[in-house]
Amino acid sequence: MKKQNAALVIMKRELSAYFSSPIAYIVTGLFLVFSGFLFFNTFFLANRAELRNFFSILPITLSFFIPALTMRMLAEEKRSGSIETLLTLPVTAFDVTLGKFLAAFISGAAMLVPTLFYVITCCIFGSPDAGPIIGGYLGALFLIASFSAIGLFATSLTKNQIIAFFIAFTICILLSILSGFLVFLPSWLVNFCSYFSAYSHFTSIAQGIIDTRDLIYFISLTAIFFALTVEILKGDSRR
Repeated sequence: MKKQNAALVIMKRELSAYFSSPIAYIVTGLFLVFSGFLFFNTFFLANRAELRNFFSILPITLSFFIPALTMRMLAEEKRSGSIETLLTLPVTAFDVTLGKFLAAFISGAAMLVPTLFYVITCCIFGSPDAGPIIGGYLGALFLIASFSAIGLFATSLTKNQIIAFFIAFTICILLSILSGFLVFLPSWLVNFCSYFSAYSHFTSIAQGIIDTRDLIYFISLTAIFFALTVEILKGDSRR
């Protein structure tokens, strides 16, 4: 395995294992059922051709489904003992983390592809503003990247997939619902805490507003949990 290609090889291995198993189609199917209900509920009952409800609940939805995608990536390797074998190959902890992160990100992004049908439906039966739709999908990709990094961090902590899922889910859901608790905080804390709300930053991008503060937030969140995972794997390789 050439060092410069190690991350890509790991990514391809993960994607092959994921899409050749029923887990990919079960998780994607459940995601589409849930998101489809939100969209078509608005479309048929409220008679509005828009994606507002779909995007408004997306951070919470992804808080569940992205940890479900990532929970086995390192936990299963640790349980089976294959992580020790992998780390003895000419690859670094960074290579392993990057390969698995890219696989998680691509798998998460793939779940969004069928939802483009909702966009087509809106364009056929209405005249939606392209800005919020493009912003919504861009924000969703940033969410998937951040939550994938969080999921990888969680699965690097344990051999148990269920524990890995709940650790990642807890972190993701707290970041997603934090903005709902801001009304209960003292005014001097609101601005500080609102910066840590993934929902607030996602909503800003989903409105078609590209603010560098939102981009820095998601890039920083992804980088922090990515770096933590690398450090944990380095510790595993030394043991």
